[in-house]
Amino acid sequence: MSGLAEPIAKERVESGRAPPHRFTVDDFHKMAETGILGEDDRVELLEGEIVDMPPISAEHAGTVNLTLSAFAARLAPRRHLLSVQNPLRLDAWNEPVPDLLVLRWRADGYTERHPGPADVLLLVEVMRSSADYDRRIKLPLYARFAVPEVWLVDLPAERVEIHREPTAEGYGSVRTVARGEAVRALLVPELALDAADLLPPPR
Repeated sequence: MSGLAEPIAKERVESGRAPPHRFTVDDFHKMAETGILGEDDRVELLEGEIVDMPPISAEHAGTVNLTLSAFAARLAPRRHLLSVQNPLRLDAWNEPVPDLLVLRWRADGYTERHPGPADVLLLVEVMRSSADYDRRIKLPLYARFAVPEVWLVDLPAERVEIHREPTAEGYGSVRTVARGEAVRALLVPELALDAADLLPPPR
């Protein structure tokens, strides 16, 4: 049983709930093809379970827009691809939807398949209401599948957490930066920014 499935299964046993039916990513996509899931349904697949995603607030969406603009201004054309709130296929049971991905360049723009962990140079999640979910569930999953670097943009704390050195147990290196402090992506050195570039303007 995988790392994320274990605590979920344990919680269900302790609460007396029956284990759920698990879906593969192929099952998940067939549901969309047949209309069981619609294009506007905000869901992702984690350890074979379909998980509802919270509505996107204006603050969350605006922060993603600011981050996207900051990245696009620094990346040379046709060297990388930016993917916003699109699926990342980790394996047959997991297809999360990160807020922003910096991907290795592909001429087809990943139209033939969704990107996988080996395609990811940097992953960004913006969090407020989803903070516990992102840290407890999604971050260990990204580490287990060797996503090399994750930035968690913590809106309430007005800071960015930089997670590197993925292992099966989590990320071995964690650093936090606030406004006025520099951040540079490990595998995309062109992305050298101030943490303020990833946060909404101070109120």
